[in-house]
Amino acid sequence: MPEHIVIERLEFRGRCGVTEEERAKPQPLAVDLKLDCRTGQAGRSDNLAETIDYAAVARRIADIGTTQDACLLEALADRFLSMLFAEFPIDSATLWLRKLHPPIRQVTTSVGVSLTRTRLQHQLQQSEPAPAPFLMQQLHRLPKGRVLDVAAGGGRHALFLAAHGYQVDALDRDGAALTQLSQSAAGRRLSSITTRTMDLEQPAPFDPDFGHERYDGIVVFFYLHRPLFPFLIEALKPGGVVVYETFSIDNHLRHGHPRRQEFCLTRNELLRLTSPLQVLHYDEGAHDGVHGSGSTYTAQLVAQKPARSATPA
Repeated sequence: MPEHIVIERLEFRGRCGVTEEERAKPQPLAVDLKLDCRTGQAGRSDNLAETIDYAAVARRIADIGTTQDACLLEALADRFLSMLFAEFPIDSATLWLRKLHPPIRQVTTSVGVSLTRTRLQHQLQQSEPAPAPFLMQQLHRLPKGRVLDVAAGGGRHALFLAAHGYQVDALDRDGAALTQLSQSAAGRRLSSITTRTMDLEQPAPFDPDFGHERYDGIVVFFYLHRPLFPFLIEALKPGGVVVYETFSIDNHLRHGHPRRQEFCLTRNELLRLTSPLQVLHYDEGAHDGVHGSGSTYTAQLVAQKPARSATPA
């Protein structure tokens, strides 16, 4: 029979909130844990190595909680569970995470989320493809608000962004993939994702109707259709940011992928295609962790639409 390690009211100060104002100042958070594990030998051996070191668990929870910002308590709780299953020999975990002084006038005690998950359940939930490393690295540059995810596919980036408090419009021509995305969002209780099925490569004249200055951010990963760039730039709000990464011609020349050269950016082409924008970050070359093992040659861009100039008096 599994035994339980219980930690009650582990407190620390962390930055968690949908708005930037709430995340600007650390607030008191608390975690309660019940960890199922097999500690039968510990009672006889009196050896810490035979059980879970609850002091180590407490330190790791506090490390994550005090150093990593999150928009949602659900996202922070999921990070705690990922750490627990990765670093400690537990079979299942029940976690209660709450804000002790929430900014809600009617709440006098706390608000929070409670999760119970087995190791297998957590592994299955984590089996969805992770977002691109470049998006995670540059997330701090993406303004909060509405984001367009172009060629969203199964939604690895849309789900990631929604979990971080963004409103996401996911666009793809694969209706089945978008249906799967909607199901994944419902399973995670993410209501901030809308989907739209559209073939973006229709013959000219074709207007994808992204809207005029509608989006605070646009993300495009491993998709290239050059006629779309004027529409993408038009759809960005002043101050809005585009995050873009796709294959460069060097990946075709070195690895033969993609098979057709026209699906790859030529050298510095991404800069030319987005020339009306202000470049915040650009890197073109070999990048690790993009597709499987080894290096993948991509162009990576973060660029911002200039804010409107003040009208002279």
